[in-house]
Amino acid sequence: MTVDGKRGPIPEDDASESYGAFKVEQRGIDLVPEDERPMTPSGLFWLWAGAIWNVEFLVYGALIVSFGLSFGQAVIAILVGNAFYALLGIASLQGPETGTTAFMVSRAPFGRNGNRSVSLFNWITQVGFEIEGLVLVVLVVEAMFARGGIQSGTLAKALFIVGAVAVQFVVPFLGHATITKVLRYLSFVFIVLFCVMAVLVLPHVHLGSFHQHASWAVWTTGLVLIVSAGGLGWTENGNDYSRYLPRTTPKAKTFWAATLGGAIPSILLELLGAAAFVVSPKVTAVTGVPSSFASWFFWPFLLLVLPQLFAINSLDLYSSGVTLQALGVPVRRWGAVIIDTIVAGAVTALVIFRGSFYADLSGFLDYIVVWLGPWFAIIVADWLLRRRRYDREALAAERGGLYWRNGGFNWRALSAQGLGMVAALLWINAQYYVPSYLSPISSATGGTDMSWLVGIVVGGVAYWVLSARSVAAEQTMARVAAPDGPEEAPVTAEA
Repeated sequence: MTVDGKRGPIPEDDASESYGAFKVEQRGIDLVPEDERPMTPSGLFWLWAGAIWNVEFLVYGALIVSFGLSFGQAVIAILVGNAFYALLGIASLQGPETGTTAFMVSRAPFGRNGNRSVSLFNWITQVGFEIEGLVLVVLVVEAMFARGGIQSGTLAKALFIVGAVAVQFVVPFLGHATITKVLRYLSFVFIVLFCVMAVLVLPHVHLGSFHQHASWAVWTTGLVLIVSAGGLGWTENGNDYSRYLPRTTPKAKTFWAATLGGAIPSILLELLGAAAFVVSPKVTAVTGVPSSFASWFFWPFLLLVLPQLFAINSLDLYSSGVTLQALGVPVRRWGAVIIDTIVAGAVTALVIFRGSFYADLSGFLDYIVVWLGPWFAIIVADWLLRRRRYDREALAAERGGLYWRNGGFNWRALSAQGLGMVAALLWINAQYYVPSYLSPISSATGGTDMSWLVGIVVGGVAYWVLSARSVAAEQTMARVAAPDGPEEAPVTAEA
């Protein structure tokens, strides 16, 4: 067995600990034994649903209409973009097989040391989403005080940030079982809130008086936001949460639990957000959302928004912690949560006092697909080339083993990642963000943005071409059994 990715016995206090909510989860990126995986596909569905029944997704729906899209164009972008929650479903299939996290699985194609580069990208991405959630929490609290006639000065904002960080820390610190249980029950509250919002908004939506229409190029920028904030944007978290499913869980059940748990609330909330924008453009900001509803709804809405924001941030903070471990930082999972909480809190203060949050958010969602698309494609291509089986102990090995290769680096995967990122940067439209950048292909096609798609295609194809023969040779060495057969003891090769 392993402890946080290092070979060695699990200490007795860890080995005897059962999986349960409201106590500190000791297990980090080490392999979860088969008899300690009590999660069900239903639990995975409600985990994702509980996170995504969230005001952030209502704002995303409003944001793409603010780009100039008509309501009909926004509906198409939302339906097409959320179909890519299938990517999250695919990215959740390796967890039950391996019993470990996304960026431990990522060691298979990249090697232990090569994997540090993409792990760093993911850690920055996860912390970025944490900062987004914390900033929104602070803005909501400021709006509450302003409603009561109290303007928030520098000291008050600092106290709001400290309070938000302290509350946010609790659930991710406790771990996977607590997150699963809390999000399951919160989801029911959030569904009721959504129904109330829909009843209040829809009677006031008059599409006949809403006249705007965007070009194809602008529509693609809206689609990028939906894909990035949705299905593709969650792929790096998938296996962090599915790893507690038993290895014998049918892959179809895992796939649909993650896909529908994310897609259903995302579609409904973004459609409502697009409709709410027709009523009031202020809905593009969380604190402006109540302007689209009845005045009495201000306090109930904002009071329920706070736990929503903390809920979705719990997923990011938990994943950033295990990613920090996969990066090689020698710290326990709960210790990584402490580190990430401090970092996110500090950067949140910078964002709050600098004051360009919504522009920064749109740019952040646009740029993360540059690395994320190729990484996802490489993970899936590698999984398929290995016939959906891994050498679990080699994933956790500190040195040597099947995935060690050339000093811990697999240059084929790193080359494919680089090619995919270059391809994405050649077709991205980020001219309205910081840093401002309009790619050559985007410029030549009227400002279209297909960065997410070309990154996936180029990264995946490049890895397949470069690695098909070498991965087949590795699998022969490992003597991995057929997917439905008994698992053989792996044979690993020291470099």
